Amino acid sequence: MNRNRWIRRAAWTGVIALPLLTAGCGIFSQNTAQEIDPPPVETQNGTTGSLQQNGTSSETGASIDLQTGETQMTVYLLDSHGYLAPVTLRTTLGDQEQLGQKALEMMTDGGAYADQLPSGFTGVFPKGTSVIKYTESKDTKLATIDFSQAFTDYNAGDERKIVEAIAWTLTGLPDVSGVELMLEGTKLTEMPERAYPLDRPLDRSVGINLEAADGVDYGQSVPVTLYFSSETPDGDMYYVPVTRLINRTDDLLKASIDQLIAGPLGQSQLIGVMTPDVQVKSVVPTDNMITVNLQDESFMEGTLEPDEMLQAIILSVTENANASASKVQITLNGETNLLTEPVTRPSFVNALKS
Repeated sequence: MNRNRWIRRAAWTGVIALPLLTAGCGIFSQNTAQEIDPPPVETQNGTTGSLQQNGTSSETGASIDLQTGETQMTVYLLDSHGYLAPVTLRTTLGDQEQLGQKALEMMTDGGAYADQLPSGFTGVFPKGTSVIKYTESKDTKLATIDFSQAFTDYNAGDERKIVEAIAWTLTGLPDVSGVELMLEGTKLTEMPERAYPLDRPLDRSVGINLEAADGVDYGQSVPVTLYFSSETPDGDMYYVPVTRLINRTDDLLKASIDQLIAGPLGQSQLIGVMTPDVQVKSVVPTDNMITVNLQDESFMEGTLEPDEMLQAIILSVTENANASASKVQITLNGETNLLTEPVTRPSFVNALKS
C-alpha cells in the first residue's frame, strides 16, 4: 500500500469546502478523547511504555433524527488490517433499548447487526457474546456492562483491542466517562486471558492502536493520538486513530503535527496524510481555539493542500488538547488561505456505506 498518498495535486484549484461540516454519508457526518494516563501498555510493535495524562475531547458520539427516529452512533470496529477505527452507524432504538447497549451489540463478531457494518469491518467481541445487563449512572457517569460467558472466548492477542474498543466506544457517549465490566453478575478485576487490570474504570487512558516511535525512551515517553488514513476493500477512505509513544516534550500539540508529518511507522498498513515538505512553525492554544501555523515553501497560490491533511490535523490536535479547545484555525505561510474561519471538530467520523 502507498503509505503517503497525499502528494501535492497542483490541478486542484479553488476554495476548500471541508466535508467535515456536512451531514450524511462520507468520511464525516454532521458535527466528533478523553484522558490518557497510566497503566503500562504493550504497543503494536511489542514494546511497553506508560501513558501519561494527555487531554480530553468534545466528542458526543450519538444523535437522534427527530423526524425518522433514526439514531446515529460511533462504534469502534476492527478493520481488515487489524486496526480499531471509529465507524458511524445508523440504527433505530426500541422503546426499552439503551444507546450504549445497542452500540455494544453491534460490536459482536457475527452478531445480529453484522450485515449493517461497512465492508472490511468486523466486531471485536467473540461470537455469541451478549450483554446481559447494561446500566449508566447519571451521578458518576459510569457505565456498567454485564457480559455473558461467551465474552471470554477470545484469543489472548485480541484482549487489548477489546478493552480499547469498549473504552473508546462508550466514553464517546455524552453521559459516560468510565466503564466497568462484569461477567455473568460478577465484577471483573482483570481481563480473563492476559489479565489486563480492571481495578479502575476504563476510559481513553488506555490509548488506541498503541505503537512506539523509533528510538523512544519509554521511561521518558508521552502519548500523542494521531489520525492517519486507510481504505476499505471498496476503495472508501477512512481515518484511523493511533496512540504513539514519543519522547517527552513540553509542546504536545506541535509534536502531534510533527508526528503526522513523520507519517506511519515502517511496518504500518496506514497511509500518511501529510507531505514531508510541510513544516510546523507553531501550534498555539488560546481559550477554545487552537491555531496551527504551517510553512510550505513549495506551496503555490491557487493550489490546494489535500483536505485529508487538514482534516487529520483538526482531529489530531483536538484529540490532544484540553476539553475547552474545540475549534481549529490553520494558517499556511502566514495566511488564512486554507481555512477562512475556524472549524469545529466533528462529532461523527467515518460515516461509511454499509
